[in-house]
Amino acid sequence: MSDQPVHLSASGPPETVLPQIAPELRARFTVALSAPDSGRRAAVCKVVADNPTFLEGWANIGDLSEPGIDAYMAYRVGYHRGLDTLRANSWRGSGYVRWAHETNRGFLRCLAGLAKQSRLIGETSEAVRCEQFLIQLDPTGDAARSLDM
Repeated sequence: MSDQPVHLSASGPPETVLPQIAPELRARFTVALSAPDSGRRAAVCKVVADNPTFLEGWANIGDLSEPGIDAYMAYRVGYHRGLDTLRANSWRGSGYVRWAHETNRGFLRCLAGLAKQSRLIGETSEAVRCEQFLIQLDPTGDAARSLDM
């Protein structure tokens, strides 16, 4: 038993909103996304290699990857980078990370992509955990609906 008090709030669990990315990074990323199809993934990978905590970048690498293990790897790295970013922004393992906040979408896209690709490669238990986590983070279902889950 802990001697630490438990603070309850009428507003429910805390909500984490990730910070905006730097305008220079947004500009580089926009240029990378406008690259021709044949070089778009490589251009996005270059931006992410220079900014490995850029969650929206990881989500896009997953989106631009071949379905299966290639996409799974990108989403998984983005998911773990996202957990680190959430913790660095006061998230303590519970509370909301809502789709309504645009800055949270890179992480939520990585989590949803990880769920989808896990199912595709036969990692059903991981897919279920990710799907449940997504709903826990945003019980409105906006993230799941927005990502066709």
